[in-house]
Amino acid sequence: MTAATDRDLAEFALRIGDDALIAAQRLAEWSAMAPEMEEDIALSNIALDQLGVARAMLTYAAATLGGDEDSLAFLREDREFRNCLLVELPNAGPYAAHGAPGDFGVTMGKLLFLAAYQVLLYERLTASTDEQLAAIAAKARKESAYHLDHATLWTVRLGDGTEESHRRMQTAVDELWPYTHELFVDDDLAARVAQAGVAPVPSSLRAEWLDTVDNVLREATLTRPEDGWRPIGGRSGRHTEHLSYLLAEMQVLHRAHPGAKW
Repeated sequence: MTAATDRDLAEFALRIGDDALIAAQRLAEWSAMAPEMEEDIALSNIALDQLGVARAMLTYAAATLGGDEDSLAFLREDREFRNCLLVELPNAGPYAAHGAPGDFGVTMGKLLFLAAYQVLLYERLTASTDEQLAAIAAKARKESAYHLDHATLWTVRLGDGTEESHRRMQTAVDELWPYTHELFVDDDLAARVAQAGVAPVPSSLRAEWLDTVDNVLREATLTRPEDGWRPIGGRSGRHTEHLSYLLAEMQVLHRAHPGAKW
């Protein structure tokens, strides 16, 4: 097995940065449209936290791949993105209210699964042999812990609430669950990065992630779905159709006015 190259480290940073960037875009869809004012502020702040990680990771990657954070965010095509499929899924669900950006239960389910993963990943990255990645992770870990707490509170509130809220939250968990498996898939890049002491292999995080998620689902009186279909492809640029629509909205201003400065 060969050691990790600068290109490997840049590609690894892209995975983390793209997860955060696309998660931020989805969360931002709730701006001024959340169920209550306090939640509107909370989701906007969480989106900004994710965007901060994205900026740091894309800047890191750009040092090797060329360009800068903006070019990586706004000028790549969907096949060039390395985010997991989970974060690109739309907020919409079968219970999305008319005029709303989606189903709030779906958003909280996605945040729960993602934040539980990010907390573990960032904790491990603080011990990375790459000092720059370790520094980014040290800050991101504190923010992601809050994201996990926030998603936990809402998942329990909805799951252990009324019969209606329980049904909606269980539906969200059931629909999202297959996409969580991709977070823990090992591949050659992950193996090389792990061998260099930069990051853990993804599969090593799943047991602890399951403990965290199981505890939340149990408190929320929700049932963990059976493992079955396991869609993958995001890490290699094979995405759902949802990412293309998301990027069209996210990138339109930059592409319409290339090189523009505020």
